[in-house]
Amino acid sequence: MRVCSLLPSSTEIVCALGMGHLLVGVSHECDFPAEVAALPKLTWSHSKAGLSGAEIDGAVTSTLDGGSGLYGLHVALLDRLAPTVVLTQRLCDVCAVADRQLQDALDALSFRPQVIYLEPHTLEDILADIGRVAHVLGCPGRGQRLLAHLRARIEAVRTRAQAGPRPRVFCMEWVDPPYCGGHWMHDLVEIAGAEDGMARRHRPSCRVEWQRVIAYAPEVIVVSCCGFDLARGAKEAQLLAHMPGVWELPAVRSGRLFATDGSSYFSRPGPRIVDSLEILAHLLHPRLFSPPAAGGRWTRVDLTRAAAISI
Repeated sequence: MRVCSLLPSSTEIVCALGMGHLLVGVSHECDFPAEVAALPKLTWSHSKAGLSGAEIDGAVTSTLDGGSGLYGLHVALLDRLAPTVVLTQRLCDVCAVADRQLQDALDALSFRPQVIYLEPHTLEDILADIGRVAHVLGCPGRGQRLLAHLRARIEAVRTRAQAGPRPRVFCMEWVDPPYCGGHWMHDLVEIAGAEDGMARRHRPSCRVEWQRVIAYAPEVIVVSCCGFDLARGAKEAQLLAHMPGVWELPAVRSGRLFATDGSSYFSRPGPRIVDSLEILAHLLHPRLFSPPAAGGRWTRVDLTRAAAISI
């Protein structure tokens, strides 16, 4: 079996199952675990470097409205690698090579690989996709063990979070312009012991009017920009200082504005989505989810992947 992964999340799933040796090609955004960096890169981005958040949003909208793709696909390389399985998605053209591009590429190949589409809308969908990949790769037992471990961690957060209050949270998938959380973000917030009245439950994120945010008056704001690491997310969070009425928000007044590594965690529907849940729980309920309260380190997650922001 030879596997090509066109998604960072599916690459992580394959490796978490202990089947990374089957990978022969990945996307240009696949960066975890570290060993996948040596694999051939099947895609590239058409986007210019150094753009602001507003410029990126405008460029993405213009490109997609014009019927073009955001990414290129090395068809000749795909043909040389001759995968038997290709892991990809049709959920979002912003996140990976568009399906029509892949179909055109497949038509040009000298063989026909099995194409597996991962399209999660919910946390449960993400877990189900892990099981699907395990089945396709012929390691269902490994999938069951990995899922049992992930579900145990999810339930540990759910149980512990019940002891705390449920603050109003606004998870931002983009800052300029403001976007709410979508798909599985509502699930994460709910399990972590809070409410996000701005999120679109199990649906794509969308642009929101800032006045709605002011009216909602979130007690916690979590910036988890899709595709941005912690440093860039923190930079984007600083833009909130220029939003009208921001200083009156309870989250800002109490210093509960946070930036996270959205690219590696919250926006990536793979095994580390459970790490994202644990990070979020720590931000929302630091007394419940800190080592002193747990009598020791309660999670293996690197909590430095989020940071409080002053604006």
